[in-house]
Amino acid sequence: MLNEGLPSQRAALPETAFGDDPLLWLQQETQLGDGSIGLRATTHPEEIVITGIPVMCAQCGARRDWMVICDRNEISVRCRCAHQWVERELTRVDYEAMIDVGGQDYPSLEAAAQAAGYDGTLAGIYLV
Repeated sequence: MLNEGLPSQRAALPETAFGDDPLLWLQQETQLGDGSIGLRATTHPEEIVITGIPVMCAQCGARRDWMVICDRNEISVRCRCAHQWVERELTRVDYEAMIDVGGQDYPSLEAAAQAAGYDGTLAGIYLV
C-alpha cells in the first residue's frame, strides 16, 4: 500500500487571526449584537477627528458633543440641534471603539434621540 509509513494526520495549519480573514471580518461587520437589534446609539462628548479633520455640524457649527448612531453598517453622527448625516469614513469598528460598557440599544432613532437629548430641544447646549 502507498499509505504505509506515512503519517495519518495532516499538519495543522495556524489559525487565521480575525483581522487577516476578510470573510470573517465581513461576517462580524454585518452582525450587530444578537441580530435582533438593528440600531445602536451612543453619545460622544469629545471631538471626532476623521483623517485629521475635526467633524463639524454644517447646520450650527458644533464641534463636539455628538450622538453616534450605528444602523447595521451605516454610521451617522447627530448634533444636539438634530442635524444628522452619514459619515462614510466611520465603520462599525469605529463605532464599537466609541461605546462604553453601558451602551444603550433603542427600538428607533426617534427614541434614541429623545432619550439622549439629541432631538433638537437642547440645541446650542454643551453638556459637561
